[in-house]
Amino acid sequence: MVGENFAGNIIVNLANLPDFLRNPILKKRMMEFFSLAKPDQDEVINNALEAGPTIPFPNFAKLFKTWLKILTTLSEEQREGLFSAYITEVAQNPQKLITFNLDGILEIYLTLEENEKEILASTVKRIINNLDEDKKRRIMLVIPENAKKHLKF
Repeated sequence: MVGENFAGNIIVNLANLPDFLRNPILKKRMMEFFSLAKPDQDEVINNALEAGPTIPFPNFAKLFKTWLKILTTLSEEQREGLFSAYITEVAQNPQKLITFNLDGILEIYLTLEENEKEILASTVKRIINNLDEDKKRRIMLVIPENAKKHLKF
């Protein structure tokens, strides 16, 4: 069935769109996330984690940078909700993060404005620091040392 990974299909299509279309569509999809029931949110997160590594990196990079920039415009509560969903899933299944080009992802993060990097780093650090010790240990094992340095862990 084509719709099995509906969120993943959307992600792949978004990655191929020009900026002027990708930005508003991605923001709308991100806002819809908050209206979903928890099981549906979990499915979206899992589908995104599956789809991400399948996208050619230049397209993924554009999409990921757009996603990060949109995250900086959301409320702290929304940003924390989205990041928490991803971090919780990765803490339970660290192998899902390993398939990503983590050095490339860090490079994308480093292209952001200083205030955007600070907003994102602050949220990520707070979430990770509030995890139980086992989940925190699992996350810290898959985060590259370069990223830990830039996030100031």
